[in-house]
Amino acid sequence: MSFLKPVKTGAMLTMLLTSVAMMSDAHALTVYTAGPGSLAKSLAAGFEKQTGIKVNIFQATTGKVMARLEAEQASPQADVLISASWDIAEDLQQRGWLQPYQSPNAAKVPDAFKTAGYVAQGISALGIVWNTKSGTPEPKNWQDLTGPAFKDKVTTPDPALSGASLDLLAGLQNSEGEKAWTLFQQLKQNGMVVSGPNAQAVTPVLQGAKAAVFGAVDYVTYNNIAQGEAVKVIFPESGTVVAPRPMMILKSSQHADDAKKFVDYVLSDEGQQQVANAWLMPARTDIKAQRPLITEIRLLPMPQESNADRASILKRFATLFGQ
Repeated sequence: MSFLKPVKTGAMLTMLLTSVAMMSDAHALTVYTAGPGSLAKSLAAGFEKQTGIKVNIFQATTGKVMARLEAEQASPQADVLISASWDIAEDLQQRGWLQPYQSPNAAKVPDAFKTAGYVAQGISALGIVWNTKSGTPEPKNWQDLTGPAFKDKVTTPDPALSGASLDLLAGLQNSEGEKAWTLFQQLKQNGMVVSGPNAQAVTPVLQGAKAAVFGAVDYVTYNNIAQGEAVKVIFPESGTVVAPRPMMILKSSQHADDAKKFVDYVLSDEGQQQVANAWLMPARTDIKAQRPLITEIRLLPMPQESNADRASILKRFATLFGQ
């Protein structure tokens, strides 16, 4: 499956003009990232301070980042790509777009989160985000959101726009088979609303208009909690999935050595602590964080579906919810 989509003329022009501006700094490293903007800036600043190498950052949604890569194929600008979807790294690897690199700092990254061509920058998990002031009972499992207390009070990210949400659907199907689809049917009957991307699903819960999100990305909510919001992240007892954020060097990079140094920095003690400070799980198992780590969360089997399987899951879900 290709994740690269055509862009409209106006968006294309904006991207190309920005690319021209980046070309004026020929010695800078260019990093495209779908991750948190504050984390990207922090990593860039730390790397520049340590190495003296300037970093240009383009931060946007996964769709916009991939559209930009497509628009620039005649004159590639990105050296390093950090995606929010493991599928994208697999897709680009199959296309032959990635330069193999195994950082020595990846030694303590679990094998499941690294390959010869890409490695996790950090990891998020999917959970229930619950408004503690909603007047509803605290949910312990996915099934709890089908109860009367949550009638018309649940949102979920659109799996067509959130790769992590689609991973959760696939993980639940892997684990439960048709029982998973019974759960989705019950959620629909209970009034669950399919929203846009993750933030769009979480916002009404933060505002109190809804009580809970089914399958929200955790690190965003941990940041909300740190800012005083009355919400809680709950990892269901029956299990959930994680969403590693792959980091990769593009084969078209004109600054491959600097790109390798950047990957090394992100996986260093300092870089991984910055990842932890952004409420993500560090990719390395020896770095602590102020949040639950993989060893503290019950995980469903990692989805191994082909692109056709995932497309089938997405179509079935969209048909069920009338998308």
